[in-house]
Amino acid sequence: MYNHGNRVVPKFNQYSGKKYMKKTPLPLSQVYRLLEPGPVVMVTTADRHGANVMTMSWHMMIDFEPPIVGCVVSNRDYTFDILRRTKECVINIPTIEIAKKVVGCGNTSGRNTDKFKTFGLTPVTASVVTAPLIDECYASLECKVIDTRLVNKYNIFILEVLKAWIDRSKKDPRTIHHRGKGAFMVAGKTIRLPSKMK
Repeated sequence: MYNHGNRVVPKFNQYSGKKYMKKTPLPLSQVYRLLEPGPVVMVTTADRHGANVMTMSWHMMIDFEPPIVGCVVSNRDYTFDILRRTKECVINIPTIEIAKKVVGCGNTSGRNTDKFKTFGLTPVTASVVTAPLIDECYASLECKVIDTRLVNKYNIFILEVLKAWIDRSKKDPRTIHHRGKGAFMVAGKTIRLPSKMK
């Protein structure tokens, strides 16, 4: 490899026979924009001070059944202390119709704002956790924290989904996906290909 302006150029590409590649270096601080794993979600928590909503995009599936989910919650977020203390939450999945409310919640702290009231969101009583569901979201997952070993080092909470709810009237929900710096991609059409994956 050698430098050619701002491009890293391999001396010889054994696969294509071409000398130059089209890719250029990407700052490591922007890698997350490529790997944002799934739809932006709204995490609700509740304690004696009331219910809160936090917008989150760093999450991942860990296991199928029971569903296990990993979530990154910054220790600077108001939700962090509530989640660590109560060990339960609801992951609500919004669609494009309430995108501005989703971003608004993400840009506001629950320490001094009632986000349900401010952004016109409707809390719905959950069946097995104290935190409420958000009625405007097309799906909601009631969760409990089952592992905190990665919290101190990486701010990762491991959650088990105890109950899942979905609005079946939304046939093709258009979820939003964060791409960094206020840019979002909207889920589009679904394609189906032969696959052995679950």
